[in-house]
Amino acid sequence: MKSPTIRPVLRAGVAAACTAALLLATGQAGASGPAARAGTARASTQVEVEVPGPERGGDAGSGHVLVPSSGAAGARAGRGLTAAERAADGRVGALVENGPAADRLDVVVIGDGYTAGELDRFRADAQRKWAEIAAVEPYATYRELFNVWTVDAVSAESGVSGDPDPATVRDTALGSYFWCADIERLLCVDQEKVDAYAAKAPEADLVLVLANSAKYGGAGYNEPSDTLGYAGISTASAGHPKSGQVAVHETGHSLGKLADEYFYTGVPEYAQYTGREPADLNSSTLTADRMARQRAKWHRWLGEESPDGGTVGAYEGGGYYVTGLHRPTPDSAMRSLGKPFNLPGVEAMIAGFYQHARIATPLTPTGTPLRGGDTARVAVPRLAGADGRQPVVRWYLDGWELWWLRGRTEARVGHLWTADRGLHRLSVTAEDRTPSVRDPHISRTLRSTVTWEIRP
Repeated sequence: MKSPTIRPVLRAGVAAACTAALLLATGQAGASGPAARAGTARASTQVEVEVPGPERGGDAGSGHVLVPSSGAAGARAGRGLTAAERAADGRVGALVENGPAADRLDVVVIGDGYTAGELDRFRADAQRKWAEIAAVEPYATYRELFNVWTVDAVSAESGVSGDPDPATVRDTALGSYFWCADIERLLCVDQEKVDAYAAKAPEADLVLVLANSAKYGGAGYNEPSDTLGYAGISTASAGHPKSGQVAVHETGHSLGKLADEYFYTGVPEYAQYTGREPADLNSSTLTADRMARQRAKWHRWLGEESPDGGTVGAYEGGGYYVTGLHRPTPDSAMRSLGKPFNLPGVEAMIAGFYQHARIATPLTPTGTPLRGGDTARVAVPRLAGADGRQPVVRWYLDGWELWWLRGRTEARVGHLWTADRGLHRLSVTAEDRTPSVRDPHISRTLRSTVTWEIRP
């Protein structure tokens, strides 16, 4: 792999490297874009973002840099919105709605650089980008676990800063700008403004910002929000064909908590890793033999053929280091754009989905006891995998399985036999027994139970 065009920064943060990144982010390293015009007052709060790989080439990323959370200070002050524009601003739409926000993984898509007259195009762009993401496994199989909300952000001007050149500055709702930290393809935003719009959606577990631009670029803000609770923000150009894949890679970090599997040659500080065993599920200091002996990391997948075309093993090079760290397969979504997630990556993504979504949603309220004439109903998402596998649904009365109701999503209370007319408990459990998850700790999170009281 060729040397990066910027100095990479580890996600965990290395003091010397972070200092270099800070110089880039605040424009003190000869930057010429909008970030270079950011004053020190607005650069006081820094956030770490991932830089996408170059447009020409398959690298998924180019390391991490620190950037101002408040965006570029050189942005135009703004003329303000008209009454009609204010009326359209902040409207929430349901692009995909599969259930209550509390039980689904809620993706919030916000556009930037779209005027009031361009909002229909923003919604079409959002639908197209979500279709690109949802076509990638395991998103494709689990698409019914997701809700997708659009939030209309009305900009005074069309397009975003830094497109087509560093001198271009536009008045937009989220302050998106290319040339962030003097890196042309790094597309940054004002996080406070993004949060203000994301908060309008019913819930935000993941945020995608689409810039009204065909210029290649994006960014990964992969730290969870302390206030709204979302897993991260991905920025992408709405009109560029690679932007959907950029977003897929970034969700590998934010939802799957996966490490980058690319590495840098020709950078002395990344020649060899000598630290402790990483926490990331797809990064290890262990060779395949040691992993198998210790029953550690992705040992359950060793020797299996992976969707990305490789055999799961322990391949040296990853987490930015040429040696000392291993990745599960030669190539995957965490290394190259357009590649599938490897088997350990798929498992981690599914675990991430179920951190935010439940597989059983009560349609009959659970707070009121059921009577003889009532029916208990539950919604269970259908899976869209090629194998046709569906969640296992089982009903129980006072802990005893009602085997004749297996697979059903409703139960008539009057049809249940009880030895007495006292208080009873009716419950239903839905469980996803996917072969894509082999870790028993993760498997236990792939089920949920709904319980009702039955009174005479």
